[in-house]
Amino acid sequence: MLRLVLSLVLLDPTAVTEVSQRNVPVPRILTPDGDRLGYAPVPRPYTGARRLTGMLLGHDPATRTNVVCGAAVINSRSRSLVLTAAHCLYQHGRAIQQLAFLPGYDRRPRMGIWPAVRTWVPDKWRREPYSPDLLPYDIGLVGVARRKRPLEDVTGRGLRPLTTGRGAALRGLELLGYPAGKGYSGEQMYRCVGDTAEALSEGPGLMVTHNCHAAAGGSGGPALYAGAVAGVVSSSSPLRDTKGYTVLTRLSTSAFERMFAKADKAMQLTPSG
Repeated sequence: MLRLVLSLVLLDPTAVTEVSQRNVPVPRILTPDGDRLGYAPVPRPYTGARRLTGMLLGHDPATRTNVVCGAAVINSRSRSLVLTAAHCLYQHGRAIQQLAFLPGYDRRPRMGIWPAVRTWVPDKWRREPYSPDLLPYDIGLVGVARRKRPLEDVTGRGLRPLTTGRGAALRGLELLGYPAGKGYSGEQMYRCVGDTAEALSEGPGLMVTHNCHAAAGGSGGPALYAGAVAGVVSSSSPLRDTKGYTVLTRLSTSAFERMFAKADKAMQLTPSG
């Protein structure tokens, strides 16, 4: 199994990315018309899984900074759940506040603004100080207000979760997100195609792709495989790395399934309002 030997950085959703060098060598770029990070703009109009992907906005009152991440609608019985990275919901031991999901965002909220009413992250993420050992648990769920009708009635059926175990490698994943910084507006969806290998052998394990180098704003975006969501963008090697890579937190067959069942049951019991 491939082990990460370079330092990892958690993608800070409040950071502005300045990159001038080519971070992914040309032979490694799989995305048609992929740029220096391996990404290309998603064609408009957004359809299918891209319509289900959007921005997750929040505010950290301790630092007085806004948080911007990617997220995606995940199919559930409650029809009100959104998948993202745990660090987009809980940072440095404190919960991010004023969370709202904007599905299909493209310079404006085309399917409305959906305030969060509940969030879930793995217990390890909530109670332990951050370290790379926590990256296999960097996954979270957001329950959004249903109002007159649930989220999936507006966006369409959410993404099917594809759970995998440690050691599973997937080819041709599509990463979606809203990169920010030099060359990116931060308000347009981009995609990157990548093959993955196993990154770590502890816990649920991780997937890593050397075909994409995610930047700030890409956190929490879905990793799609065969019409399903297999994980979320978690972290990357430092952006000064000219052979950059991205780490993906997989939907594990243990921790994620338990959290998903708990969140779905809670949202089914949450009254509309």
